[in-house]
Amino acid sequence: STSILHRVNSLLVVSRYYLLYFIFLCMSHIRCYSCFTFFFFLMIRRPPRSTLSSSSAASDVYKRQVSRRVRGASSASMAEQLETIARDARTAARALSGFNGEQRDAALRSMAEVLWKRQEEIEKCNARDIAEYTGRDHYDPTLLRRLDISGEDKFKGLVSKAEQVASLPDPVGIVQTCTRLSAGLELSRTSCPIGVLCVIFESRPDAVVQIAALALKSSNAVILKGGKEAYHSNQILVSCIQEALAAAGLPSTAVQLVSTREEVGQLLKMTREIDLIIPRGGNALCRYVMENTHIPVMGHADGVCSVYLDEAADLDTAVRVVVDSKTQNPAVCNAAEKLLIHKKCLQQLLPSVAAGLHQAGVQFCADEQCAAVIRATVPDAICTDAGPEDFSTEFLKLKIAVKSVDGIEQAVEHINRHSSHHTDCIVSQSVEAAEWFMQHVDSAGVFHNASTRFADGERFGFGAEVGVSTNRIHSRGPMGVEGLLIYKYKLRGDGHCVAEFGGPGKREWLHEPVAGPEADQAQIASLKAEILDLKHRLAQYEGH
Repeated sequence: STSILHRVNSLLVVSRYYLLYFIFLCMSHIRCYSCFTFFFFLMIRRPPRSTLSSSSAASDVYKRQVSRRVRGASSASMAEQLETIARDARTAARALSGFNGEQRDAALRSMAEVLWKRQEEIEKCNARDIAEYTGRDHYDPTLLRRLDISGEDKFKGLVSKAEQVASLPDPVGIVQTCTRLSAGLELSRTSCPIGVLCVIFESRPDAVVQIAALALKSSNAVILKGGKEAYHSNQILVSCIQEALAAAGLPSTAVQLVSTREEVGQLLKMTREIDLIIPRGGNALCRYVMENTHIPVMGHADGVCSVYLDEAADLDTAVRVVVDSKTQNPAVCNAAEKLLIHKKCLQQLLPSVAAGLHQAGVQFCADEQCAAVIRATVPDAICTDAGPEDFSTEFLKLKIAVKSVDGIEQAVEHINRHSSHHTDCIVSQSVEAAEWFMQHVDSAGVFHNASTRFADGERFGFGAEVGVSTNRIHSRGPMGVEGLLIYKYKLRGDGHCVAEFGGPGKREWLHEPVAGPEADQAQIASLKAEILDLKHRLAQYEGH
């Protein structure tokens, strides 16, 4: 097509000269010498730049048109592929309802086996991701630590998530309430899966196993979107999970993976196929998801956690809780980013707490009063003056904002205004003060004399977590299996009709709570699942 454009343009240029020559001959025939010079000039004049470059310009226009068509075709193709992925996920979610808890647990144990079997292959892919990431001009050490899943301890922790989730009781089909509406008419509320989840996370390949395990345990299908830094690791992990599902007889499309931001944009529009989106990452990711979809979103944007040292705080407890909250792993959302101290105990507590933090490599940004104490008692510490924005910042590194407050009321007011409502802690020997603090702080987790780092699904006994919700909805805090369940109402009658109620000689309403047959059956099923799990663990123990 480009060569044709060149030929047409050349023909037009040549024909221009023939036309001018013809006019010149006509003028000479009628001896109009005054026009000779003018047309001679037109003939020898170099064609305008626009004419000479018209072929190139036409080519550029054509290339842009082709490029737009290619992009359009590519976009259309991507949309079709994503629609297929979403439809397959919906089909898989419906198919999962036909498998009982024992079958799903068998798939989770199969997942653990396949991960161990392909450990070398997984670690090679992970090493490739790490090499590509560290090969950049600039990279984030925090992100690098999250990216690494290799080594005996880390890989064991990765696999253990599937095993731990498999050991939990089956949460699906549990009767939550049972009410006798009338004689022979019983209403029950039963737990059931949400359907199709879309979980978007950043640079943590271990999240693939956690999320997939929780989704399968709760009988949900899931579409995963991981960070580009973990591309190869995510691919191999999902491949292992799909292999395990197929081996256990479950649909392999119950866990699927997409890889690009463009695909995320398309998924956010699939209101008919996706039931819940869970962004698991930084503020920018969560805000983008929340602002660009009509699908329900459950998650959190930041982890700005605080520790408040009350006037009744014990010094040793204060040092231990603050240091652990900040330094045990500073790169996660449940690490403390703010330290609030009652003015009355500033001189008694802050020097020792600051010394403990400094020894762990923590830098400080503090208000005027706290900065004076830190600089006087820990002169080697890096301490800058805090600005208003520092108390709303998730540092995700060895840095903490420090502020003095007049009392517990001001501490609570400051936390509720500046925190992300993730997890906040009070250190105090006063039970009354602690209870008041926990009652009035509006966060998903509120702790007394305990590190904020305990805000974790595994530490809560959930086996793993799909994320942390700071939303004010039914699921809040670390989201384990229960956070991925909703419920349905089941009504059992015997030809009951509404017209039979509401008058003399008609049926009467009872509305009385009962432990009906279905509730008993659900309880028996739950106990059976626990017994089977105990038998399985006993067999493993005897094998060892």
